Amino acid sequence: MLAQIVDFLVNLVGEWGYIGIFLLMALESSFFPFPSEVVMIPAGYLVFKGDMNVWIAFLAGVFGSLAGAIFNYYLCYFFGRGFIEKYGKYVGITPEKMDKFEKFFIKYGEISTFNCRLLPGIRQYISLPAGLAKMNMFRFCLFTSLGAGIWVAILMAIGYVLGDQKELIKEYLHTITIGLVIAVAIISVAYIYIQKRKTN
Repeated sequence: MLAQIVDFLVNLVGEWGYIGIFLLMALESSFFPFPSEVVMIPAGYLVFKGDMNVWIAFLAGVFGSLAGAIFNYYLCYFFGRGFIEKYGKYVGITPEKMDKFEKFFIKYGEISTFNCRLLPGIRQYISLPAGLAKMNMFRFCLFTSLGAGIWVAILMAIGYVLGDQKELIKEYLHTITIGLVIAVAIISVAYIYIQKRKTN
């Protein structure tokens, strides 16, 4: 069953091409989270096979992620928290979850739009409190693109190196996720330390 799903997704990305990568990654990064692993790992595999250009596939993934993040950002920027509390429940965003996202953004600041792109389960939603805070759009796009670029590159590299070896992919993703969580913690602490030194 798993092999059939992976084959289907590889074929889907192959048939839709770069536009498919862009659209699926925008969906993954928006209100309707769609696992980026099932898009960019097959894309990396298709690059290995010579069916895709590595740079175009990479840029399609990054700009798709950015497009979805901007969508979330402007939802909160224009419609506010009340909109999310009213309609977010239909896509799994409760007021309690929104509180957590907002507290995280307030605690760690704008850099969270970068490092949270590397964390499963929160990467899609950190754009919401950024929109509420009306974060500078240039910095938002820059931090989001940098974080998304790292994640997209990692997933494509896994697909390129491991191909359709599903068990190894699962093992590597787990190890990489742990490493990214540690890296995010270090970056966040360093950022807070630097910001405090600036204010003193």
